[in-house]
Amino acid sequence: MANRETRAVKVGGVIIGGGFPVSVQTMWKEPLAAGEAARAAALRRIGSLKELGCDILRFAVPDLASAEALGELARESPMPLVADIHFDWRIALRCLDYPLAKIRLNPGNIGARYKVEEVVAKARGKGVPIRIGVNGGSLPEDLRGRPDRAAAIVEAAEREIAIFDELGFGDVIVSMKSSDAAETLAINRAFASRHGIALHLGVTEAGPLVQGVARNAAALVPLLSEGIGETIRVSLSDSMENEVLAGREILSCAGLGRGGVKLISCPRCGRASFDTHAFTARWANRLYALGADATIAVMGCVVNGPGEGRHADLGITGAGDKVVIFRKGEIARTIRPEEADTVFEEELNKL
Repeated sequence: MANRETRAVKVGGVIIGGGFPVSVQTMWKEPLAAGEAARAAALRRIGSLKELGCDILRFAVPDLASAEALGELARESPMPLVADIHFDWRIALRCLDYPLAKIRLNPGNIGARYKVEEVVAKARGKGVPIRIGVNGGSLPEDLRGRPDRAAAIVEAAEREIAIFDELGFGDVIVSMKSSDAAETLAINRAFASRHGIALHLGVTEAGPLVQGVARNAAALVPLLSEGIGETIRVSLSDSMENEVLAGREILSCAGLGRGGVKLISCPRCGRASFDTHAFTARWANRLYALGADATIAVMGCVVNGPGEGRHADLGITGAGDKVVIFRKGEIARTIRPEEADTVFEEELNKL
């Protein structure tokens, strides 16, 4: 399966499938407000997400007003934006009046076939791909209650693909999501064994940060390691930023890391004389946004740093009532705790 070939689909400036790198997505967490001030604030946060490693950003679009607000945002966005549509095909048609990079549909709740046909016709004319999204909670009525729900989800996706094939529309990506990691594995393995269509992977409704990362990693790392999956979204009841960072780490665990900062930090114990938790919280997002290929170590005591962090390009650790900055295991500076942030920034700028 490692050599699985998939059709390439262009999503704005990102190519999904066709052997291109696996992309990381997240989804906007709040209703999208209209107006210049709201748009400017959204654009700033989108820029920050891009710096952290987000490639594609999806928005729920529950009504026409949201479609128009998203469309205006897409004109200025530094990354591809995707409209997530349920129930009303007219919202999808309105979104296609704007420079959105992709439409996500759940054909199972869009309704009559002619509605899907109208969306497909307009998407073809605009050169916009469509993601077919099937979730365990929105299966067609005749597939609900089947004992093998994984097989039912795959069949639901294949029914929708057949419609798109009949319409001659090949710019599709498929997602089949479950809140169960084992079921997510089974679904995507079965589909990948039969189709060369790019897959969007994720465990849906995966829960809060710890549980959600664990469940997504349990499903996505094996799939990605087997060559299954062309784009991922780590669904968390947490921030977009943490979804992106979790996605980056999952890719790295699957041997698909794209470089950038690798942050290691000790869990802290009774030996610690330096608050690694607070320091890491202050610096994590900024470090991940650097884009430099470097290992950064944040350690609590001299047992872990510089010892266990000897390989780090830059590290910081407590040492009694002092704080030590080190590079590749060699002490560079010994400072007072209150100087830690200022001196660390000075040393970081030397990388």
